[in-house]
Amino acid sequence: MQKPGSGVITTTEDVDRLEFHWGKIHFLSEPAVTGAKRFSFGVVELAQGEGHARHNHPGSEEIIYVVSGQGEQMIDDQPPVKVGPGSSIYVPADVYHSTVNTGTETLQLIVVYSPPGPERLLREIPGCRVVEK
Repeated sequence: MQKPGSGVITTTEDVDRLEFHWGKIHFLSEPAVTGAKRFSFGVVELAQGEGHARHNHPGSEEIIYVVSGQGEQMIDDQPPVKVGPGSSIYVPADVYHSTVNTGTETLQLIVVYSPPGPERLLREIPGCRVVEK
């Protein structure tokens, strides 16, 4: 990994892995990793039949992009919508949302938070196991 300030290239091998009962996350760009100041970026894997509970990110917007798999996305307590590869989900700051894997394979997602911050708070959730790089 190159040092922050000169541009940074990271892989999942370079960063901590956050593990939950529903899956795992690698944050490939966040202030602590790359020095990014305006956003954080990560890859998420939701296990088959699993999902994360209704939650929000105070003060941070989120974009979720579905790389592979099938799921249901709830935003703002509205009925869930089916999502699949190529789906882009925008979640405004403070809005409650949840994602559930309804398919037969791992649901792979890319997530972006702006401004950064939620990626650090995830480490404090009960049941989060941090596997250091």
